[in-house]
This record gives sequence, C-alpha cells and structure tokens, in this order.
Amino acid sequence: MPKPRIEIDNNNFYPGTAKTIHLSLPDLYNLTPIHLPVHVICGKTQGPTLFVTAAIHGDEINGIEIIRRLLKKSGLRKMAGNLIAIPIVNVYGFLNQKRHLMDKRDLNRCFPGSPTGSIASILADIICTKILPHITHAIDLHTGSHHRFNLPQIRTNLDIEENQTLALAFNSPVILHSKYRDGSLREYVNEKGIPFLLYEAGEALRFDELSIRTGVNGILSVMSTLGMISAGKYHVKKFTPTISRESTWVRAPLSGIIRPLKKSGQKIIKGQTIAIIANPTCNKEYKLVSPVSGIIIGDNKLPLVHEGEALFHIASFETLTVVSEQLDNIQDAFDLSDDESIF
Repeated sequence: MPKPRIEIDNNNFYPGTAKTIHLSLPDLYNLTPIHLPVHVICGKTQGPTLFVTAAIHGDEINGIEIIRRLLKKSGLRKMAGNLIAIPIVNVYGFLNQKRHLMDKRDLNRCFPGSPTGSIASILADIICTKILPHITHAIDLHTGSHHRFNLPQIRTNLDIEENQTLALAFNSPVILHSKYRDGSLREYVNEKGIPFLLYEAGEALRFDELSIRTGVNGILSVMSTLGMISAGKYHVKKFTPTISRESTWVRAPLSGIIRPLKKSGQKIIKGQTIAIIANPTCNKEYKLVSPVSGIIIGDNKLPLVHEGEALFHIASFETLTVVSEQLDNIQDAFDLSDDESIF
C-alpha cells in the first residue's frame, strides 16, 4: 500500500482520494456529541495544500455554500496537491445562527487556542494542531456582520509579496490592504509564514449569489495560479482587481432612522449626500455626507441606527472609474439567472 500523503487524527489520506472526517469537539450540555467536518481531497501528484475555511463566525453562511459548490467540481482528485476544506468551523454558532459561541466569545480572536481553555480556545487549538501543520496556503471566507453587507473583496497584508500575488489571482473587484486582528486565524497563519487571504462578501444569514459565484471562481483561480488545476478546465473567469490601501468608516453622528441614498459598489465623491437620518418622532432630518471620495465596499442594512454606528465602509482608489467598470464586468460575466452551476 502507498504511503499516506496526509494524516489527520489517525486518518490517512492517499493520492487520488477524497474523504470526509469528523473531528470530535466538546459535547453540548445535554451530551449531544458535536463534530467538526473536515473534507480532504488528495490530488494524484504532489503540490501545494490549500486550506479553505468558512463560518468561523457561525452566522456567516455564504462561505458554506461556496465550499459546497467547490467540492462538487469534478476531477479535483487529479489535481496537483491537496485541498482541505472546513465549511463550518464554528459549529456551535452555526447551530444557534449566531456569530459567537455559547460563551459569547469570538472564535476569530482565540487563535492559536489551548486544549485546556474555553470552548472557543479548544476549537482553535484543534485547528492549529491537527490541520495547520499540513497546509501551505489558506483562504478564509466571511460576510459582513451585524446587518452589514460587504461588496466582494479580498483583505490581506499586501506587504507580504505572496499574499498580493494570490489576492490578484482571486479576481475579486476590490483588494483591501488590511493589518492583522489580534488572536485571528489570519494573524496566526501569516506568522507561520503561510500566505493567507480573507474573502469578505455578502451579509450574515443571507445567501448572495454574486458573492458566492465570485468566491467559487476566486478559489479556483487561486488554485490555478498555484499550479493545482487548469484554469481552462474549470472555466475560471479573469478580472483585474483594484487595490486600496486606505478605507474609511462613516458612522452615524446621531441616532434615528436612516434612509440610504447609496449602496455597496457605487462611486461617491467627497461632500456628496449618501443618506438621510430622520428623527422618528418628528420631521427633523439630517443629511449625511461622505468625508471622502471612493467606492462603497460595505453598508448597513438595518434602518434603525444609534449614534456612532458604522453605516458605510468606503475604500479610496486613485481611479474610481476603473473599479466601477470592474464591478459591471463581474456582474455581466456571472449570469445570475442561470441555475446550472448551483445544484
């Protein structure tokens, strides 16, 4: 028998095979067993090992569908290298349709974790000790949080050369230079010298078809760039992303009911009115103007806002027209009326 290429928790994975395993996690308090599903595809020949994760925040479900469609692609067992995918990292939050775990901890602030820590810390430790030693590259899939929608975008530390190479390969309309968050999976993986991309697209607890298709296409494009697959075989669509090294959050200067005049993907100029905030008890209205020119890459979807709440995320670019054109190109390339690639 050939030597296994990967071994995870006493499970062996051989070239040209695919298998799903379930790693044991702490039980629920009624002793219902909980497991972490891990999909492993070993290609026929040696190559990189790409790690793809989703739902580190349990209510961010677009990435789950992205991984489901990715794993459906035929011929992946013939690729060069390996694919390890965890579609639901925060199983506990997913079951409760919540961002955090039951103890209110944010899993993405708990890495590398500890086997004797909180339940979030235990989960982070399992990923860091059992999965990460096998990987060479990583992509983490997210959506906007707390009723916010994110335009499809890659966030990564562009000061790391291979991060930038892979970010450009992903083909999202926007690449945002982003420093690390303490305790995040991205921080830990990059500190290990492993290139890491964070894909943000859509809204929590909602499927967004353009975000999903852009995500599947992006992962396949990265795999092609890494030499794992042929871009032609999987009909990978190519775009030219635009890089932004600066972004601004526009926050509510007062509480009230907001009526947005602009949304994600739209170009705005400094001083332009982008929303009206109204007093719900009278006719007073406040015009919210943008402090910068740029493209809206994230916007609040809840009309009830408190003072200080994040409303619009605006990325600055040297040429706004190019970004707008790329957004149009992506929407034209993905025929959202075509259900063929969904099921």
